Amino acid sequence: MLFTEKNGSRAAYSKDPAVVKVGKKYFLYFSSYYEDGGREKLGIGIATSNDGERWSSAGKIPLTQECEKNGIGAPAAIVLQGKVHLFYQSYGNWKRDAILHAVSDDGLHFEKDESNPVFRPTEDWCAGRAIDADVVPFQGKLYLYFATRDFDMQVQMVGVAVADLNGDFSRGCWQQGVAAPVLKPEYAWEGECIEAPATVVHDNKIYLFYGGSYNCTPQQIGAAVSEDGVHFKKLFQEPFLRAGEAGSWNSSESGHPYVFRDDDGKVWLYYQGSGDQGESWYLSKCEIGFCEGLPRIL
Repeated sequence: MLFTEKNGSRAAYSKDPAVVKVGKKYFLYFSSYYEDGGREKLGIGIATSNDGERWSSAGKIPLTQECEKNGIGAPAAIVLQGKVHLFYQSYGNWKRDAILHAVSDDGLHFEKDESNPVFRPTEDWCAGRAIDADVVPFQGKLYLYFATRDFDMQVQMVGVAVADLNGDFSRGCWQQGVAAPVLKPEYAWEGECIEAPATVVHDNKIYLFYGGSYNCTPQQIGAAVSEDGVHFKKLFQEPFLRAGEAGSWNSSESGHPYVFRDDDGKVWLYYQGSGDQGESWYLSKCEIGFCEGLPRIL
């Protein structure tokens, strides 16, 4: 699978994948650029598929709220009680970017949360920014993982917030799991950045895949695991999924992962890639499995 769209002035630009299945149809949400009010802004596109391999563009999320006026992106999606919940970020506000929430019955048309933005972390341990959301049900709660930065806005790291799984996920429902990062850069290949958390529950543990290093430096994908959703152990000192070889579509990056478990139990790792230092962006996927507590690419 290789998917991209031509939007605005970009010939090929699709980033930050998120996938769900509603009935027999797959929905792919992704970041791209669209014209809005005479300006090009980052937005969220929608594509659909009958097989999870071949995708057709199906629309975009309109910018309708004040907190969305500069753009939106980096979606995460989950189906709860038959409804698609989209968690995504405001864009273009630097330290003030935060997590937004919307709900859909059909995967295409969304009702925005009136309390948006619904979450940003406290500023006693980070800059107060929240981007790159991912959510996963675990032990009766909904865990929200997000990327934030240190006070100097140099180092990107991952935090966590928690809400009651039976709530409406509006502002006020979320509490920080801990006022500290749950993952931060450690190894040389991670540079100054860990972002784009992507989670799946397996064997009563949360496995979290992440993008290490900033875009095209190159960003590559790592993996960690937690038994409580807060304390994580990195599983590998080297990337779990590397950038491609010179000349390949992803030679500059294999990054910003997203994990989707299909109805048949298969687990797919979606990710973005670039082969030209970010001039163009494509989305792809690979199947992963687990052996003796470790994820592996099948």
